[in-house]
Amino acid sequence: MSAANLVEVRDLAVAFDGRPVFAGLTFDVREGECVAIAGPNGAGKTTLLRCLGRLLAPSAGAVWLEGRPLAEYGQRRLARRVGYVPQPGARPLPFTVYDFVLMGRYPHLSPFTAATLDDHRRAAEALACTGMAGFRDRWMDTLSGGERQTVMIAAALAQGARLLLLDEPTTFLDYRHQVAILRLLRRVNRESGLTIVSVHHDINIAAGWSDRVLGLRDGRAVFLGPSRDALRAEALAGLYDTAFYFLDDPRGGLPLAVADGHAPPAAEGKDGAPCT
Repeated sequence: MSAANLVEVRDLAVAFDGRPVFAGLTFDVREGECVAIAGPNGAGKTTLLRCLGRLLAPSAGAVWLEGRPLAEYGQRRLARRVGYVPQPGARPLPFTVYDFVLMGRYPHLSPFTAATLDDHRRAAEALACTGMAGFRDRWMDTLSGGERQTVMIAAALAQGARLLLLDEPTTFLDYRHQVAILRLLRRVNRESGLTIVSVHHDINIAAGWSDRVLGLRDGRAVFLGPSRDALRAEALAGLYDTAFYFLDDPRGGLPLAVADGHAPPAAEGKDGAPCT
């Protein structure tokens, strides 16, 4: 395994009830890199992310972390290296913000032992880093969606992992909170060298914050390359089977990809029966 790679995925396959979700996936994630996973609904994005965190066992192939097969890690040792933030949801969380973030230290605690001064320090630092220190005594259920998602990230940071996996972290958030989450992730990546792999529904968000984009479609990787190269007509047409046009950023940044609703369907029969 190359010293520059934190993660290596080799010939990974997953099937549910005999139906393949994806097969033969092979790619690397370099240490300190931000990689976005994008693609249409049903492409296997969340399934792949869960495999990277060993929340789901693959049907074939393997994931390697730090030069060692993921399957060989004990649960506690793996949790010290990999943090996972699920999709935003409305699950009841009967904890204060501080207690929830402190629970991120669980991989470093022995059974039936109390949190140490170092654990409390790490939790406080994670809250400060994410700008949530002023919310430490709030109950999780009283937070907005964006605030709650930020606390989830703070708990993952308190965990002290080298790899952070996020499943659509900006879904259901307004624009202000979307921007805040993406800026936070980039800042943490730059300042601490944390490696981040994140699933995104919006290709502009996926390309805008990441170093590289992995495009999944029909159970295979159809694109893996620099974010700017992902925002090309041929790349997006192959990924989404939809035509796109692009708007230039007057500031010189990445162009904005817009699905072309006036373009003819890419294949016959895609539009269904006529409306009457």
